[in-house]
Amino acid sequence: MSAPVFSTLGCRLNAYETEAMRELAAAAGLEGAVVVNTCAVTAEAVRKAKQEIRRLRRENPEAPLIVTGCAAQVEPETFAAMPEVTRVVGNAEKMRPETWAALKAPDLIGETPRVLVDDILSVKETAGHLIDGFGRHRAYVQVQNGCDHRCTFCIIPFGRGNSRSVPAGVVVDQIMRLVDRGFLEVVLTGVDLTSWGADLPGAPRLGDLVLRILRLVPDLARLRISSIDSIEADGSLMQAIATEPRLMPHLHLSLQHGDDLILKRMKRRHLRDDAIRFCEEARRLRPDLVFGADIIAGFPTESDAMFANSLRLVQDCGLTFLHVFPFSPRKGTPAARMPQVDGRLVRERAARLRAEGEAVLTRHLSAQQGVVHRILTEGLRIGRTEQFTEVAFAADQPEGRIVTAPIIGQDGRALRA
Repeated sequence: MSAPVFSTLGCRLNAYETEAMRELAAAAGLEGAVVVNTCAVTAEAVRKAKQEIRRLRRENPEAPLIVTGCAAQVEPETFAAMPEVTRVVGNAEKMRPETWAALKAPDLIGETPRVLVDDILSVKETAGHLIDGFGRHRAYVQVQNGCDHRCTFCIIPFGRGNSRSVPAGVVVDQIMRLVDRGFLEVVLTGVDLTSWGADLPGAPRLGDLVLRILRLVPDLARLRISSIDSIEADGSLMQAIATEPRLMPHLHLSLQHGDDLILKRMKRRHLRDDAIRFCEEARRLRPDLVFGADIIAGFPTESDAMFANSLRLVQDCGLTFLHVFPFSPRKGTPAARMPQVDGRLVRERAARLRAEGEAVLTRHLSAQQGVVHRILTEGLRIGRTEQFTEVAFAADQPEGRIVTAPIIGQDGRALRA
């Protein structure tokens, strides 16, 4: 029998959890199975999950096929009804050793229930301790899971549950081991990262965790934080931005829109001016800071004027890297019941936002001409600057090292060094 085949869809957190499942399955002795770790963020993500399941069944006609992840958690009945699927496993259950022991072939087709999905909102702990991060040259470390907020477009709290934090001591110990293994860069990941600590004794904040890591792991060369909610940025985080050169000058912001009325209909906790003020203050503290952002085009009731506010936000916040999402109604969310924007208009607005994103990225790349950067190499001829800008090298480099090189050009997507 062979080792299980894993397929991961969706976010970095899913990728992290796939690595944890791989180890749990190996420890349980599970062989010959196929595991699909799904995403539920949009209706399109669920469609792609079904497509992947059918593909893997064609390629593995006799193997037990296990479906897990957010889509399995939110819509277990959908996947249980697929003839290709052997078992459906929830997001909490997939992190438990006993689940994989019960699924061990050939028992998989025996007495275990076809659907192993419980109420995710009742889960109080997260499983960030299961593995010491994953990644080839930078390590991704889960410090938080779930979300306590209920944005009207988002199904993820019902797939991930309420916010749970990994204790700071556990995180620091993990990062120490990763540094001992040779990792130069660590990225803190979570579903709602800036909510880290609210459920821990004393209610520490994300900035406290960042400062503690940098203080207690002096040999860590680079620390990065993934997507944050700018309205929840605490004083310690701003202090770290201002004073800690090992905290990388790149923040990805969950902005979603640039119009106040749409932000209220999304049930976001910030307004347009809040986002602009945060970007101005953060850049004042760290002038080389660059921002990425998530922006949704065509949210229900979005008028031309409202969309124009989103388009202007790119310049007003000084954004560099845009992740643009054309709105699609997600069954089970309040936004799916709101008056929808015509699909053609949604696609057109998304294209305009993406074009603006290409323009600001080109300006950023052009401004790096002649600048000397410290670049973490991810392959023989590819790497990332401290600002997370991709770099292509003209000659082979040692992998997994930080090299210093001048920028000699750019191709519209990456820098050349």
